[in-house]
Amino acid sequence: MTYVLFADTRLGLARDALAGLSVGDALGERFVGPGSTPADLAAGRLPPSPWHWTDDTEMACSVVSELAALGEIDRDRLARAFADRHQPHRGYGTGASTLLRLIRAGTPWPVAAASAFDGQGSCGNGAAMRVGPLGAYFADSTARAAAQARASAEVTHAHPEGIAGAQAVAVAAALAARARLTDDRPAPDRLLAAVAAALDPGTDVHHGVRRAAALLGRPVADAADALGNGSRAVAQDTVPFTLWVAATHLADYPAAVRACVAAGGDVDTTAAVAGSVVAAHTGVGTPGGVPSAWLASREPLPDWVS
Repeated sequence: MTYVLFADTRLGLARDALAGLSVGDALGERFVGPGSTPADLAAGRLPPSPWHWTDDTEMACSVVSELAALGEIDRDRLARAFADRHQPHRGYGTGASTLLRLIRAGTPWPVAAASAFDGQGSCGNGAAMRVGPLGAYFADSTARAAAQARASAEVTHAHPEGIAGAQAVAVAAALAARARLTDDRPAPDRLLAAVAAALDPGTDVHHGVRRAAALLGRPVADAADALGNGSRAVAQDTVPFTLWVAATHLADYPAAVRACVAAGGDVDTTAAVAGSVVAAHTGVGTPGGVPSAWLASREPLPDWVS
């Protein structure tokens, strides 16, 4: 099917994905460390509000802001936005904070990104955690979603795995949003196969997505054990699992978040990634979508993202 997406439709899809990302991030963060337990969430007992979002949401807000302004990613502008809006208390890793301080001090982003991890570049999950709204924005073209995801990733992640992780999430979100527009929800195996086909076959992320497809129908604990749950904070052990969750629960946002919480690990990031993909399909306040009560419990987003 060929169709035209107008700017306001694109931005609406991106904002729904951002809502899913930020609620998953903020709620998931409450399950990192002592406090609420997965059994609480499974029983419908929510943590007290407000739920504060982390660096996942802060960086995703910059991505959406740039898309609203330009309709595409300008890497120089995005790097400056990340650096200028960097709030260390939001939970940034040491490497990310160091890189953003370098950019703020005037180091060109290609130099700063390439210098990470002794010149290898970062393969962390940071580029993947913020890119779901971008994928939803480009629902009409998975090729453009992948290309723009690469551009958004490169300003902080020079490693091929970090870039592949961002591309995988963006393509999944584009397909999820497209399914919402066409009312043709893909079967879980078809969704994951389409994501894998868009990736460099030499990456571990690609192999992980293919492995995720083979685990469809298995319990969440089995999937997390085989694919990772983000505990290493790299794309390879975060993206395949989160896309397994999204493919399994594409029409049920609360179930997707509960699955991430049950798996443990880097819950705020896994729930943000899976939540962004699922919300691109379900929307907000709809049956199976981001619950309005959950959205109301999340800390408000920054004024500048509006």
